[in-house]
Amino acid sequence: MGYGRWWTTLALAGALVPSVALEAQEHREPAGFIGVSFVAGNPLGELDGFFDQSFGFELEGTWPMSDDRRLRLRTDLGVLIYGHERIGMCHPVGCRIGVDLTTTNNIFFAGVGPEYAFATGAFEPYVFGTVGLSYFATISSLSGPDEYRDYFDTTNYDDIVMAFRFGGGARVRVHRGRHPVSLDFGVEKHQNGIANFLTEGDILDNPDGSITLFPNRSEANLMTFRFGVSVGVGG
Repeated sequence: MGYGRWWTTLALAGALVPSVALEAQEHREPAGFIGVSFVAGNPLGELDGFFDQSFGFELEGTWPMSDDRRLRLRTDLGVLIYGHERIGMCHPVGCRIGVDLTTTNNIFFAGVGPEYAFATGAFEPYVFGTVGLSYFATISSLSGPDEYRDYFDTTNYDDIVMAFRFGGGARVRVHRGRHPVSLDFGVEKHQNGIANFLTEGDILDNPDGSITLFPNRSEANLMTFRFGVSVGVGG
């Protein structure tokens, strides 16, 4: 082979190496995921007699604990709103200024635990289990007629319980690259045990301005359905 062919071969190899490396980098599987999801919840057992549905959102993140990246550490943080009341009233200075008294019944939850992916790549089914806390809180606040801001937030009643969550789902890759994007579908059971909480209508406003509470005590387990987006991190 002449010198001209050698130089041509070397030049082609030099041009291909960066492109192959770039392609490998683009297809490299992410080390973990960070995601946000819309969550719909259904009460289970005794809790079904207190409200019908709940809606909220959840933030979740995973990071690998094994070389094959199938076993991961999962953390999540979210909120479900299962009740909402709004009452129009006069501002203390007079009825020329109207305000809204808004009361929401919330379940804040957080947990950490293992997640295992049965496969990695474009389709990634997984199961997980976490242990953490669930915080049941009924919160009232005043807002202006245009809802520009809330003020005078007050927690009317709350309770915090230890919680276990377990479930599964699947990530479906819709965009490749350095930070691949996946649609994330999942279903989970929230094992909250016994909790104290308020529902819509459990706060009575008395004529003298005081309030009377009618708290409930019940099993507080839920099933939630989740749909969101996850972004791959690391590599």
